[in-house]
Amino acid sequence: MIIRSFAILACALLLILWHLGSGGDNWSLMPSNELETFILFEIRLPRLLLAFCNGVALGLAGSVLQLLLRNPLAEPGITGIAGGAALATVVTLYWGAVGPVSWWLPAIGLVGGMLTLGLLWLLSGRQPQGIRIILVGVAISAISGALIAVVLNLAPNPFAFQEWALWLMGSVANRGWAYVWLIAPLLIISILILITQRQYIQVQIFDEPTVRTFGFNESWSKFLLLFVTALLVSVSVVTAGIIGFIGLVAPHLVRLLGMRRPNQLIYGSGLIGGVLLIAVDALVQTINTRVELQLGVVIALIGAPWLLLLLHRSGRV
Repeated sequence: MIIRSFAILACALLLILWHLGSGGDNWSLMPSNELETFILFEIRLPRLLLAFCNGVALGLAGSVLQLLLRNPLAEPGITGIAGGAALATVVTLYWGAVGPVSWWLPAIGLVGGMLTLGLLWLLSGRQPQGIRIILVGVAISAISGALIAVVLNLAPNPFAFQEWALWLMGSVANRGWAYVWLIAPLLIISILILITQRQYIQVQIFDEPTVRTFGFNESWSKFLLLFVTALLVSVSVVTAGIIGFIGLVAPHLVRLLGMRRPNQLIYGSGLIGGVLLIAVDALVQTINTRVELQLGVVIALIGAPWLLLLLHRSGRV
């Protein structure tokens, strides 16, 4: 276990150095002039931290959902929360209520995610079951996607359409420290809530009837875990757009590393998700294209085959 931990740490360090060294601008870990200092501390470092924080958020959200829904193929996108946050943001931009760089925009995105959570909880019933939450979430996600498409279709000009569409594809490029300061506190709050629910999380190795015999306030605990998921997914959407499949892939990589206990799975998925997103973002910067590829697009190209492989192994296709 110690050797495995050192190997993961070494890989993470190499990926961090790769990420910091990606791109075409001159840089140095030991800046020798004002330009190199600016590049390192105002461009590369915030992008690195934002990628890591978003990966942690999505990895945590995905593992919580997989445990809560008892479905290894569950991922944050199926709850519809990401779509709700994106819809609220796009609609706000369409009506011109706030500017594209306003601090109100992330707050509105979070409200959209939380309202989607409330709708999900309301439609799932008093004793929400895993399969019902999935079905309701898929329906909400489909409706959100259709409404976003309508808003994009009614974009006031081609430039607005392009800007919104690129944002929806997911990226951590051209974002500064303000986005890091937005996601970091909410990420810490989410982890603290998960820590308070660690005993309920640990008993998720049992089936639902057995869990009910342990005396937990199950409805409240489920709501808190879904609330954490909504918070993590919403803040990821408003800081980096829609990035899929990290929440699906990270928990499976953690299981392959032998960490299968629920609490180990959750925190390991957060760490692996952060490292994985750093790796993909470094790859995006390394690939020589005329226009930098969007992060969400590259992850979808990697994650979709992984999902098909998981489905094949589970005997569902």
